[in-house]
Amino acid sequence: MKRRDFLKVSAGASLTLAGLKLRVGGFFRRAYAQTQKPPELPGSLGAKEIPSVCEMCFWRCPIVAKVKGGKVVKIEGNPKSPTNGRGGKARVCARGNSGVKLLYDPDRVLHPLKRVGQRGEGRWVKISWEEALDEVAENLKKVKEKYGPHAIAFFDHGASAKPLREVFKALGTENYSNEPAFFQCVGPVEAACINTLGYVASGTMQYTDMANARAILLVGSHLGENVHVSHVMDFVEGLSRGAKLVVVDPRFSVAAGKADLWLPIRPGTDTALLLSWINYVLEHGLYDREFVSRYCEGLETLKKAVKGWTLERAARLCDLPQDQIEQAIKLLAAARPHVCIHPGRHSAWYGKGDVYRHQALLILEALFGGIGTPGGLCFPTPISLGRVQAVKEAEVEESEEPLKGKYPFCDPFPGSPTHEIIKATLTGQPYPIKAWGICGANLLQTIPNPYQTMEAIRKLDFIFCFEIYPTENALWSDIILPDTVYLERYDDVYVYDSVPQCYVTVRQPAVKPLGEARSPFWLAKELAKRLGLKVFRTESEVEILNERLQGLGLSLEKLNQEGGLVVLPAKAAYDRENFRNVFGEKGLKVKLAIEDFEDEDFSPVPIFEPAPAPPEGYARLIYGRVPVHTFSRTMNNEWLHHEWPENQAWINDEVAAKLGLKDGEEIVLENQDGKRSFPVKVKVTPGIRPDCIYLSHGFGSRSSKLSRAYRKGASDQFLITHYVQDPFMGASSHRTNFVRIVKGGKVLNLPELRPLPPEIPRFKVSSARESRRATRRRKKARKSYPIEGC
Repeated sequence: MKRRDFLKVSAGASLTLAGLKLRVGGFFRRAYAQTQKPPELPGSLGAKEIPSVCEMCFWRCPIVAKVKGGKVVKIEGNPKSPTNGRGGKARVCARGNSGVKLLYDPDRVLHPLKRVGQRGEGRWVKISWEEALDEVAENLKKVKEKYGPHAIAFFDHGASAKPLREVFKALGTENYSNEPAFFQCVGPVEAACINTLGYVASGTMQYTDMANARAILLVGSHLGENVHVSHVMDFVEGLSRGAKLVVVDPRFSVAAGKADLWLPIRPGTDTALLLSWINYVLEHGLYDREFVSRYCEGLETLKKAVKGWTLERAARLCDLPQDQIEQAIKLLAAARPHVCIHPGRHSAWYGKGDVYRHQALLILEALFGGIGTPGGLCFPTPISLGRVQAVKEAEVEESEEPLKGKYPFCDPFPGSPTHEIIKATLTGQPYPIKAWGICGANLLQTIPNPYQTMEAIRKLDFIFCFEIYPTENALWSDIILPDTVYLERYDDVYVYDSVPQCYVTVRQPAVKPLGEARSPFWLAKELAKRLGLKVFRTESEVEILNERLQGLGLSLEKLNQEGGLVVLPAKAAYDRENFRNVFGEKGLKVKLAIEDFEDEDFSPVPIFEPAPAPPEGYARLIYGRVPVHTFSRTMNNEWLHHEWPENQAWINDEVAAKLGLKDGEEIVLENQDGKRSFPVKVKVTPGIRPDCIYLSHGFGSRSSKLSRAYRKGASDQFLITHYVQDPFMGASSHRTNFVRIVKGGKVLNLPELRPLPPEIPRFKVSSARESRRATRRRKKARKSYPIEGC
């Protein structure tokens, strides 16, 4: 759609709603048409309404589940919500609607299972919960007694993992890793936020006020393709009010299609562009002098550091027209202070330089005076929940050589870096790790170099997972425990503390668990008993929720009487004077130069560290989202699979013409280490740089137990074998891999259509001799890895 048509459709509504009007009606018709039997969903007239919180993605939209005849028949947004229910029009996205099909997916794990074949084969027998719990407890005890508590590791993600995490902490291990959410995703931006602003402006919460912005900058954002409902609504509302939009992205994303300026930047040079903009703003006096004088420290250090960063230099490094770079920064500066420089979320891109990139984004926002300002970044509003007495939180004693010890800015964040756990499992250094537990995280589809992860698993004495689906995790586990879907369980109280209004709500069950699925709290409680750990002082999840809600004078019963959600004012959103940072200091103070960085031998201001460019014949592998899926989690969902069953490989039209590739042809991608994808169809487009190939993330499942998702499309994760860990906090890079094309068994080297500046090095591919050795190792590995394609 053209931008003006897009705004006509979306004015006063959300991009999600527009998408539902244009696509999802047809999506449900097609989904029903392709179902073997008539849809099993009766009408919702007369259904019981249960308020809860969605978990089809991490955005946690308030919902209402409609239950009839003991079954969930429909899911809608909660009209009381000030985010996805604003204006009394309750909204959920396609994924939110499709939670019904997650609940009733016939591929779900509904009974405890025990491995009987090799790890990776996916051969199990059904066992009782008693036997499963006894075996898990016995193996964890054995490892702790033989190797010590830190020999146990726990990988988790999401609200459901919290009770089990407390059990692992009580065992004494420092090695728990909130894996996809931190060390593979938000770690660098959160480290930049805490040290620059004193709070996390971008994480699970997004403290961005795009609805009131006069200009918006997005750098590598998937906004509009990830479809976090209220976030997209804010974005659309800002555009409908006339906000200008600048998008920096090597791919013509959905957001780029709505932009006043799209800058298709050379990957790995974003910080160079930002440094040139900071210098331009300072040299031309385009910053908010009053804000900088009152709330910022380190201006002179910053000026000195960026002095040599001209627009001409950035244009050459970034492969962008200089006049467009200047046009973009003038457009943003003209809107100050109501400028939203989006801090980003997924930030683990290149390893080195990721924290600096997000530090530069925050500095640019501060120069425009856009922090604690309508249309810029806002502050969280403190909401005091009651202290939970029913759960005893363990204090973990660090080992003599903690795995996060070499990452000085990992300290505010709990647990150990993911890849440090994996490497210690492989090498036994600095101490052995011999048992893993997994809850809510698909390790092989989220962590770079899944082949390394599989090798580490082979060295374990024991591994178990708590799963909804028979994912790759399950194939490699000794014991698989059946988890509940979010519609079957309680989770913690959920607090939204950003604009336009805050609220408190609770995830609660709409129906009883299917089969022998059990809630995370039940599992944690039963496992703690067998381990002799006094973690929980109650048998009731409701008691814990009531203790939390008591801080607001509420109970679960009172909350439900209010429609499952209570709205609170966002009274601190723009209060700079009374803002209190994570260090307990009152009043906003922005660090334009960070002394703590300098104390650890890092630069106090952002510096440009070029990411190596593709080797000759290769393109950089980049990835993103599609609006109806959440990573690999939703690929097996019947409705969502019908709408978007597989991904495509985006290839530049000029490159495709030189290689003789046509739209829709099937190819295989091969990375710099010789790892190959499943077959994937080509999407020929001018909307991507010639030095990049793009895949939507989450496709190409390796688990044959997932009847719909198995081998559908290409997995970007199984092509990401090279990673660099961020030196600040240990996050692992995801955009440091390169691919070429295999068609009809023949390798096609990609032509180079853009000259490479001498300042940017090339990634070095192994020599021919090393490649032959790698091929032999790969053939040998195929015999060792039971999962097809691994």
